[in-house]
Amino acid sequence: MPETRADRLIAVFRGTVTCVRETGVSPGFTLRGVSAANDQESLIVTFLADAPEDLPRRLAAPSVQAVDTQCYRIESPPRQWLIWARTLHVHRDVRVGFFGVVPPPAVPLRKRLFWTVVFAVARSRAGLRLLRVLRRD
Repeated sequence: MPETRADRLIAVFRGTVTCVRETGVSPGFTLRGVSAANDQESLIVTFLADAPEDLPRRLAAPSVQAVDTQCYRIESPPRQWLIWARTLHVHRDVRVGFFGVVPPPAVPLRKRLFWTVVFAVARSRAGLRLLRVLRRD
């Protein structure tokens, strides 16, 4: 049986989440916080819709569910809000998990020494002038 969009859980936050209202060409609002699934993963949910007037700037551990094609429910007990949005964007910052699995490349000793010397020289005005002169050649 295919998954229906109705009552599908989209995002669950942990702790305090900020709600930022945007104005301009495409008004909307964004929820920013930490994912409940992984406390090292930041989670950003952006709605292209007008924010409800009674939606506070901070929410406690909210969740976002798809109710219908363009209808979403934000629940932060004891309150909930229905949002009619043209679009919803979910962004997960997975850098911590990614870089924990993929080790950084090994940098050769000569290259590290070279850049250490360049940055040390660039700390002074005379050193910057010297680097500019050397770069012109």
